[in-house]
Amino acid sequence: MEYEEAKKKITEALQKKLKTKSKFYFSDLAKILGEKPRVAKKLINQMVQEGVLEYWSSGSTSMYGMPGTGKQAHAEHED
Repeated sequence: MEYEEAKKKITEALQKKLKTKSKFYFSDLAKILGEKPRVAKKLINQMVQEGVLEYWSSGSTSMYGMPGTGKQAHAEHED
């Protein structure tokens, strides 16, 4: 899968789900892409590097989301 196609698939799918969810597990994103984990990881990491997605970790859980979405994003920008 080409990177631009993957980016479009991810952003469209996450935009639709933003009303109910702001963070997604790696497996959710791999399923959206329909790719094997190794291929999906490369594409997702590239999206994080370019700022299309952001990585979030609680220490025990790692998730991805669109930049500027979710409760943490609103709390961080209130200062």
